[in-house]
Amino acid sequence: MDSKGIAQSVIVAAGLIGGLGLLGSQLSDGINAFVDRDRVVTVKGLATASVIADEVLWPISFRVLGNDLQEVYRQAEAQTQIVKEFLKSGGIKPDEITDASPKVDDAQANMYGENKRAYRYILTPSVTVSTKNVDAVLALQRSMSGLIAKGVTPTEDYSFRTIFNYTKLNSIKPAMIEAATVNAREAAEKFAKDSGSTLGKIRRASQGQFQIFDRDANTRWIKNVRVVTTVEYYLKD
Repeated sequence: MDSKGIAQSVIVAAGLIGGLGLLGSQLSDGINAFVDRDRVVTVKGLATASVIADEVLWPISFRVLGNDLQEVYRQAEAQTQIVKEFLKSGGIKPDEITDASPKVDDAQANMYGENKRAYRYILTPSVTVSTKNVDAVLALQRSMSGLIAKGVTPTEDYSFRTIFNYTKLNSIKPAMIEAATVNAREAAEKFAKDSGSTLGKIRRASQGQFQIFDRDANTRWIKNVRVVTTVEYYLKD
C-alpha cells in the first residue's frame, strides 16, 4: 500500500473511532436519563374540611288510635294541622311543608295470630319539611315536647329519619384539591430528602372522588368532606 492509501486508512479509522466514541457518549447519556426518569415516588395527599349542611328533609310521623275509622281520620286531620302550625311558628314557610295520606293499620284485617290490641285502627299520618333553613329545623327538633303537650305523639321510625345535605361542594373543591396537592408534595419532598434525592417533575397525577359523610350520629348536620390526590414524581440524584 502506498503512502496515500495508508493516510486515507488512518483518517477513516480515526473517523470511526470518533464516531463510535460520540455514539457511546450519547447512548450513555440516554441510559442515564432513562434511569433517572425511571426513578419515581408515588405519594397520596389528603385534604379534609368540616361544613354545615345547607338543606334538610325532615319527615314527621305520628300515630292516631281508635275503633271508629271516621273519628280516627278526623283526629288525624286535626293533629296534622297542629303539626303544620307548630312548624310555621318555628319559621318554616307553608310551601316548605307537605303532608301525605296516612297509613292505615286495621287489626281485624290481620289474619295471623290472636288479636289482643285495644284499638282496631292505627293511622300514621306524616308531614314533611323540605327547606334550606337548617337552623329553624334544629330549633324545632329541640322543642318537640310542644307537640306532645298538644296531644301529638311523634313516632320513632328509621324510615322517617331526618336527612341533612351539603349542596355547595363545588365552591370548596378548588381549595381542597390545592391543599391535597400541597400535602402530597410535602410527603414526596420528605421521601426525596430521606433517600438522598431531589424531587423532579410530576410524572402523573390522579384525583379521587370527594366524599361527604356525617361527623357523627348525634350531629348529622355537620359534615366532613374528604378528598385524596395521588401524585407520582420523578426523583433525581
